[in-house]
Amino acid sequence: MHPLVRGFDNTFYAPHSRNTEVRLADIEKHDDLIVLTTSDTAGVHMVARKNGRQFFITGHLEYDQDTLANEYLRDLKKGMHPLIPQNYFPNDDITREPPFVWRSHANLLFINWLNYYVYQQTPYDLKDLTDNEC
Repeated sequence: MHPLVRGFDNTFYAPHSRNTEVRLADIEKHDDLIVLTTSDTAGVHMVARKNGRQFFITGHLEYDQDTLANEYLRDLKKGMHPLIPQNYFPNDDITREPPFVWRSHANLLFINWLNYYVYQQTPYDLKDLTDNEC
């Protein structure tokens, strides 16, 4: 298991705020990238450079419980016709509070990043960093 997702459940939720597409086939053309998480519905979610220096995340694990609701309601007020976010509002009822089911994975992602890619890879003396690591 990749260190960034160590401790993640096989299935977890991650809010996505817009319809967009990152094609798995396009990512697989790059030998320096690793796909970490995907979903049948949202597609590619997390990708890492093999050197561990860059991560690309298409979802929004940083969202608060109501962020997606606020975006959806804002767009409705603008006269846009967004699709109701899938698996977000209970029974697709926008008057009901969405459950905050991604918080633990959001925290775990941040903790893993800090532990494996900041603390364990940063030398005690920053003068020991090479130009390529900065």
